[in-house]
Amino acid sequence: LYQFVLSGMTLKVGMVQINNSFAGQNYLPYSIGLLMGYAQKYLVDKDQYDFLIPVYTRIRVEEIVERMCEADIVFFSTYVWNIQFSLKIAQVIKKKNAEIITVFGGPQIPNHSEEFLRKYSFVDLAIHGEGEASICPVLENTKKRSWRDVPSISFLDEGSNFRQTRKAHRINNLEEIPSPYLEGVFDPLMKAYPDEKWLVLWETNRGCPFSCAFCDWGSANKSKVYQFDIERLFKEVDWMRVRQIEFVSCCDANFGILKRDKEIVQYVADTKRKYGYPHALSVQNTKNTSERTYQIQKILAEAGLNKGVSLSLQSLDKTILENVKRSNISIDGFQELQHRFTSDNIETYTDLIIGLPGETYNSFVNGVSTVIASGQHNRIQFGNLTILPNSEMGEPEYQRKYGMKIVETKIINMHGSLLTNDEISEKQQLVVATSSMPRDDWVKTRVFCWMCAFLHFDKMLQIPLILLHKVGGLAYHELFNAFLNNNTKSFPVFTEIRSSFSEAARNIQLGGPEYCHSEKWLNIWWYADELAMINICTENKLDGFYDEAIQIFNNLLREKFIDIPATLIQESIDLNKHLLKLPFHTDDLKVKLTYNVWDFYYNARKGIDIPIEEKPRQYLIDRTGKTWSSWEQWCREVIWFGNKRGAYLNSVKGDTI
Repeated sequence: LYQFVLSGMTLKVGMVQINNSFAGQNYLPYSIGLLMGYAQKYLVDKDQYDFLIPVYTRIRVEEIVERMCEADIVFFSTYVWNIQFSLKIAQVIKKKNAEIITVFGGPQIPNHSEEFLRKYSFVDLAIHGEGEASICPVLENTKKRSWRDVPSISFLDEGSNFRQTRKAHRINNLEEIPSPYLEGVFDPLMKAYPDEKWLVLWETNRGCPFSCAFCDWGSANKSKVYQFDIERLFKEVDWMRVRQIEFVSCCDANFGILKRDKEIVQYVADTKRKYGYPHALSVQNTKNTSERTYQIQKILAEAGLNKGVSLSLQSLDKTILENVKRSNISIDGFQELQHRFTSDNIETYTDLIIGLPGETYNSFVNGVSTVIASGQHNRIQFGNLTILPNSEMGEPEYQRKYGMKIVETKIINMHGSLLTNDEISEKQQLVVATSSMPRDDWVKTRVFCWMCAFLHFDKMLQIPLILLHKVGGLAYHELFNAFLNNNTKSFPVFTEIRSSFSEAARNIQLGGPEYCHSEKWLNIWWYADELAMINICTENKLDGFYDEAIQIFNNLLREKFIDIPATLIQESIDLNKHLLKLPFHTDDLKVKLTYNVWDFYYNARKGIDIPIEEKPRQYLIDRTGKTWSSWEQWCREVIWFGNKRGAYLNSVKGDTI
């Protein structure tokens, strides 16, 4: 009866793509926008289909279900950040009306989907690969509910038998795909929510020539990179500036891999200079092209379009990179880029992943040392290895080969609020041990990373660390380990810090959160090193911290038979302490030194080596150019907002002698 009635009616189509919100702003639902635009162009009898206003953000499940219950078919675009919420919506929809067809697609849908479809029996169809290839056949077969001729889908038939149809050919002419921006696909949505400050996802090409084992990008789009027409892209940039879009996130896997990418960013930069929009463009650099990456990022930086350049490495060990099929720029190429960006006052950060197959504690910490010694002083982002369902690493055989131990943990947005009361938690699969990095070594590595971030990238001791590396010839991992392997009774402040890091790491191994919550400080989730810094500063422990640091450095120098004047060590620590951004300062500060510590440090950060000289210096530290009147304001504006840039030190106005 339902099919008979439906055959004479307009088919109502629901679309759901739940994105995360950032500072009260939401992304336009790009994936389903592509599907809607494609369907509206190529469907036979287009007038028989009525697309409802899409759902794009987390609101109450009941409200979403109420809106979608008038649909005949509902499509869900899913990834790790929205799969559980999307499944809950579909489940409730089916309870309300079992006749509504639910269709799931996106990277979170397993290529081998039988288990998924049996576990979530309220999901009728799973789409694999590019959704544009399946959207029209699915809709055109909805009335008769016959799916066998629809490409790239899987389902359970009437007899509960698993069926998977032929795989569609990849779309190699991307001009077949209408632009959801230029074709007005989002106009009804934007009209329905006139007060929304939209963010934009943007594709300039599609595909990835790399096949990193921890990534699902290559498996989703195969290897060849296809391009959208550049004139179309320029028109999309014009669309963004007319609608005053502030932030654009480029979805390309390897921006800069094509020669024309420089021309694209130049157009965006020229548009911003002329019209003021967009404010920012985030791109993910290609893995192994240094000169073009430099030119592109320089254009972005000079136009104020980026807040930092990612120089990702994941690991520096050749064997480990082979294990995960990762192609990096060489360390020489990294060092060259790092120095060039630093000379241009362009901040960078580097990604390293903890727990890659074959990585050991020693290989990892040696890699960290190399990255810092190569000039990375702004930030290393130490990521926990996450398993994605369609990556090579997601295969049980791969996991057995490398002895990977995996736990399921709740996904938490870094610096997200504890006030968010979402009853549906998204989950992720974290690797917390491998055969080469057993559980205790994983904890040791995770603690090392937090201590490294705390001491060096949070700038608590960066000045003496760089000095001792340059002058004393100590590797950075030796310096960090000195603060991890000390007598607990003699160093109570560092014992407390180390214990908090160890507890947090063990908690992750048990399925706990990756980050540390604090109801007292902004009621948000912090990196463990950030919270340690906040506690040291707010609990009046800075003097004890620096007193212990002097002892630890001196003990290390004695152990290594390294002769460096005690006054030089003391002055480097004192200068670091005086430069640290703190609230309640009302005056600038004059600091007298007998060594040229500031000049040495300033040049070292730029990759320039000058000698340490014993001659009087008096520096004027700017503590009033920006001030903070409360610890809460300081937590937000210094620790939180300054994280990626490591902007925790005041500037020096000049040498007054």
